[in-house]
Amino acid sequence: MRPLRVEYCGEWYTVEAGEPFTIGRDSDLTIDENPYLHRTFLTLSSEYGLWWLSNVGQLLSATVSDATGSVQAWVAPGAKLPLVFQTVHVMFSAGATTYDFTVHAEEDFYNTSLTATPADGGTTVMPVTLTTSQRLLVVALAEHVLAQPTAGRATVPTSAEAAARLGWSMTTFNRKLDNVCEKLDRIGVDGLRGGRGKLATNRRARLVEYAVATRLVSADDLPMLDRAVDDAEVPHA
Repeated sequence: MRPLRVEYCGEWYTVEAGEPFTIGRDSDLTIDENPYLHRTFLTLSSEYGLWWLSNVGQLLSATVSDATGSVQAWVAPGAKLPLVFQTVHVMFSAGATTYDFTVHAEEDFYNTSLTATPADGGTTVMPVTLTTSQRLLVVALAEHVLAQPTAGRATVPTSAEAAARLGWSMTTFNRKLDNVCEKLDRIGVDGLRGGRGKLATNRRARLVEYAVATRLVSADDLPMLDRAVDDAEVPHA
């Protein structure tokens, strides 16, 4: 098995076949001292001629995507996923902090095509389309992640902080957040609909993970935030 290369916060780690390479709060790749993060959360290991990403934690899940964002998976506790692409992005949240790192292989087993972007002002990652105001909401929540120069760590703002960034009332923000989560839930995106007692932070973090991983929003959308106050759609939303 050819080794893997893992990039996190500008540092590179080499993963050789043999013993599993651990990722977590106290692991081969120490992500952070965040108490919400498992000591060992994920592992990279070789088996059956493939590299595998395994979730060995008990509470957290990870979002995994290929380089184009057109293939995305949610790796829940106890699950494992074969890494069949040359570049794989991994995102997860612990508390209010979102982390991401990239796994590079020397060869891939499958190729993927880019997602579609229509010219009508909306954003489409088939089969979902966001309105301009819905995309603004997602960009506001993902702003810190998108503004990172390299993979690493970023905080997800509270609903109040994101609403203030957009100049929206909390009622408007929460309604649009509900609409976006319901829309994505209908196409099978896990982790966005919870019952009573589920923390809103988890839903916002999961939305950011999915949107960034699938290229539903990107750094190119960040200027939208500075234009939001002047956007005629926002006051009437």
